[in-house]
Amino acid sequence: MPEGDVLVPLGGARVPAAASANDRALRARGCELLAADRLDEAVSVFRGYLQRQPADGGAWYQLGRALRRQGHLVAAEAAYRRALDVAPDNPDALCNLGTVLAERNRVEEGLGLHRRSIDLCPQAPRLLRNFAISLVLARRFEEAVEVYGRALRIEPDNAICHLGRAEALLHLGDYRAAWPDYEWRWRTGQLPALNRSVPLWRGEPLAGMSILLVPEQGYGDMLLTLRFVPMVAALGAKVTLLAEPPLARLLQGLEGVERLIAPGARYPQVDYQAPLLSLPARLGLERDSLPVPARLTPPEDSRRRAKGLVPDLPGRLKVGFVWSGSAGFEGNALRAAALPRFLALAGVPGVELFSLQKGPLESALRDSGALAVVSDLGSQVRDFADTAAAIERLDLVVMTDSAVAHLTASLGRPVWNLLSYSPYWVYGPEGEATPWYPSMRLIRQQAPGDWDGAFTRARRDLGAAVAAKRAGHWPSLAA
Repeated sequence: MPEGDVLVPLGGARVPAAASANDRALRARGCELLAADRLDEAVSVFRGYLQRQPADGGAWYQLGRALRRQGHLVAAEAAYRRALDVAPDNPDALCNLGTVLAERNRVEEGLGLHRRSIDLCPQAPRLLRNFAISLVLARRFEEAVEVYGRALRIEPDNAICHLGRAEALLHLGDYRAAWPDYEWRWRTGQLPALNRSVPLWRGEPLAGMSILLVPEQGYGDMLLTLRFVPMVAALGAKVTLLAEPPLARLLQGLEGVERLIAPGARYPQVDYQAPLLSLPARLGLERDSLPVPARLTPPEDSRRRAKGLVPDLPGRLKVGFVWSGSAGFEGNALRAAALPRFLALAGVPGVELFSLQKGPLESALRDSGALAVVSDLGSQVRDFADTAAAIERLDLVVMTDSAVAHLTASLGRPVWNLLSYSPYWVYGPEGEATPWYPSMRLIRQQAPGDWDGAFTRARRDLGAAVAAKRAGHWPSLAA
């Protein structure tokens, strides 16, 4: 996902000489509103100003910034093109238009604009950074590493560039080279600050020591990294794990954990703390030395509930699905697919669909009439323990990438993960398998935004899965 638009225009920012004092004040007001993130007001002010001063390329550029931040990508593209009509060599407008085109799945077209911006200002780190981000979206990871390196030679302490280079290296499977850069994520301002009252563990001996392990991003990342907890315990540490309430019941009794605490609880007296996503670096792990997923066991009361929610259906393939991750995640628009694409899977003979979607999007099932052909589990499960127990009774989960994919694969159940063209680095640049999860199959977009192809393959292969179950060849239920 592009890091963001360029903040300070390098060209095309001059107010037309004929602009009146009132017009100049109106333009300045638009910039103030944009800086204050009052986007609706900024758009309105810039629109009024540009009706009187349509030759102000800088104002069109600022309008494009406001529209992009609102998520109005088509309108933002139009505004940036108007800016370039006035000032064709404005490198910032070229860069930001390239970013918008990448977000609209026109990645190659966007890269051409980024290259023009770099030709005009080869020493501008912010232009290099956004060029590298678009290269990642184009799956040109080696080029992205090189461009991030160019930016870092100019600005060695640019945390966004260090993190971006780390993620490009992780895509390539070069974990050893990536981990030092990956630690710069704490300086980007994108993560909540760590409690500095406890020293960070940096690989010191842990025999007889105590350590607090801290999640730092979403539920999926926590489920991904739980596999490292037993390794830390095996070094002789007494492990305390911080766990959000929706995960707490599922993680009771997790191997290697002495106690769980909830966010907001009094900080424990421990010798060290470590973010979960720093553990692979501390443990010296590479792509070919990853441990198996953590063993998760739903509690018995969740399993009893699941029997009432997911009945036995001999001869039918019970398929769970999730169509969107957290809408608050910056890259969700690229990784999520529309609900109707999943509902079409209900038309595959022998398939019975179960929705595992939780949160604000649950209502879409009712509003779309989908409850006529789908069983709604999302509104019935209380937490991840209940969801895990329901997944144990399903034959397969088909979904776009989010926490439930990590949960399903951690349980060892089959999951088909439908991925955007340039997905999370865990899945690498190609192939149907990931070393992180043996039971996960990756179904990738073959071009940016190509959900049609991914769902065509999923629908075709569901027919084969139904036949395999009826023949007794499908993986047996875990419970």
